Amino acid sequence: MSASFKTQLKKEVAPYEKTELKSSIIQMINTLVPLFLLWYLAFESLTVSYFITLPLCLIAAGFVIRAFIIFHDCCHGSFFKSRKANDIVGTLLGVISLTPYMQWKYSHSMHHATSGNLDKRGTGDIWMMTTEEYQSSKWMTKLYYRLYRNPIVLFGVGPIAVFLLQYRFNRKNAKRKERMNTYLTNLLIVAVYAALCLTVGWEAFLLIQIPIFYFASMLGIWLFYVQHTFEDSYFENEEDWSYVQAAVEGSSYYKLPKVLQWITGNIGFHHVHHLSPRVPNYHLEEAHNATPPLHKATTITVATSLKAMRFRLWDEKSKRFVTFREYKKVLHEQKLELAHNEIRKDKVSTSAPVS
Repeated sequence: MSASFKTQLKKEVAPYEKTELKSSIIQMINTLVPLFLLWYLAFESLTVSYFITLPLCLIAAGFVIRAFIIFHDCCHGSFFKSRKANDIVGTLLGVISLTPYMQWKYSHSMHHATSGNLDKRGTGDIWMMTTEEYQSSKWMTKLYYRLYRNPIVLFGVGPIAVFLLQYRFNRKNAKRKERMNTYLTNLLIVAVYAALCLTVGWEAFLLIQIPIFYFASMLGIWLFYVQHTFEDSYFENEEDWSYVQAAVEGSSYYKLPKVLQWITGNIGFHHVHHLSPRVPNYHLEEAHNATPPLHKATTITVATSLKAMRFRLWDEKSKRFVTFREYKKVLHEQKLELAHNEIRKDKVSTSAPVS
């Protein structure tokens, strides 16, 4: 990918970096109104059957995801022209997803700035090791990594560990504004949850809010994971890394059914978003369709995305994700090749004429 091509690609997407107040307000209405209505219907359904409540909670979780996409756009300053408006709306929406706005804004901006860079991993990313790093690690680190990358832990324990616990505390070296925003978010969460418990009762609140929280956070982690974890993704060391290339080749186009595409705020066009975070979510599809080079981005579907659960390590030699089984196979082949080389050396040394 030449430098001129990268520049041209950025120019082609630039016209879609436009915030439209009308579109933003409409999106807030068609996201928050159904979410609150579904919560109320879930409460009313408790007197009928919990088998009705759970599906309503699942649908409501989808609207929490949609609210998080608006929160996400606010973090990028792409939902409103006003920075203050983005900060206020983002902070309030962070209460719904249990995510402190300023803290997540920082970590996510780091994710965008370093995505695909092997030398700058660690902030805003899901933990990933290369095959060489894994091979040279101590057994305790290997065990911890295996547990971390296990789908049951990643998508089962992850929602509780990240959204319920990790986000309640400030990161190390956080600035005062960020720290205060985390405190404010925690305070608002307590106030809203307390008000709901007093209104509907704590049992009803938990029966509704727990599945909504769990479904939404699990799906949120899944979306983040699958859009960067596909077989031929992009990872390079600092000297060879390219922001544009990482965006187009290291972020997938998650082609979802139209209903799921709408509910997830077009975030499936992740390659467009990483190329230009200033494009609001409601312009991502339009930017993709109008830019032919972006059509070459790796396309995954709901069915093919399930393969991502098997990927564990990045192989720098083959430039692809591998499973632990594939890693063991390659390691075994390397050991056999090394043994054969040693045997050949021994034969050559023993057959050499003595002078």
